Amino acid sequence: MNTIITGATKGIGRALALKFASQGHSLAICSRNSTDLQQLKNEIFDLYKTEVYIESVDISNKEQVIQFAINVAQQYDTIDVLINNAGIFIPGTILNEQDGTLERMMDTNLYSAYYLTKAVYPLMQQSLKPHIFNMCSIASFMAYPNGGSYAISKFALLGLTKVLRAELKTEGIRVTAIMPGATWTDSWAGADFPEDRLMDADDIAETIWTAYQLNRKSVVEEIIIRPQLGDL
Repeated sequence: MNTIITGATKGIGRALALKFASQGHSLAICSRNSTDLQQLKNEIFDLYKTEVYIESVDISNKEQVIQFAINVAQQYDTIDVLINNAGIFIPGTILNEQDGTLERMMDTNLYSAYYLTKAVYPLMQQSLKPHIFNMCSIASFMAYPNGGSYAISKFALLGLTKVLRAELKTEGIRVTAIMPGATWTDSWAGADFPEDRLMDADDIAETIWTAYQLNRKSVVEEIIIRPQLGDL
């Protein structure tokens, strides 16, 4: 089984890479930092002796995203799981955020998933159990102060996920939207919150793995997972 994970070296992406590797999946992973990628590749090999293809990719760049898919196709004939995890959060309000903020977050949070899914689709058609997971957010269905363009991009990603679900269900390709609340990632570095106010990235990875394990006749279309004490 072969799995693609974007934004794989930090937070939820890293937890996903370790989880799927532990279950015998070969990986194709990307992030911007080549050093972090190599370190994660070495760690996964040491732990699980699993094949890992790595590539430094600016996921907001359409050409790089498509080239990544082309390069992955040279490594693997089939892709079973695509996890569009990479994203960026820039706090602010729509009326006061810097010019270009919306474009940057749409490029990273929406268009990356759009172009990578289209490029990887032929490889997923060859899979016996294909599944696409898009890392949305609680910001995909509720607006909140200081969410700004981030919420816009995540609303759009949920829309993309719903359309893919409708288009691909007759082909046997399952599509799931993951909508986590606050989770310990680099985005929260330096935040002064008690540990129990944010979720562990491992819990998100376990949830996604469980959804993937269902019989092909069933699909979890949407997963909302929040801290037990509620949103921050």
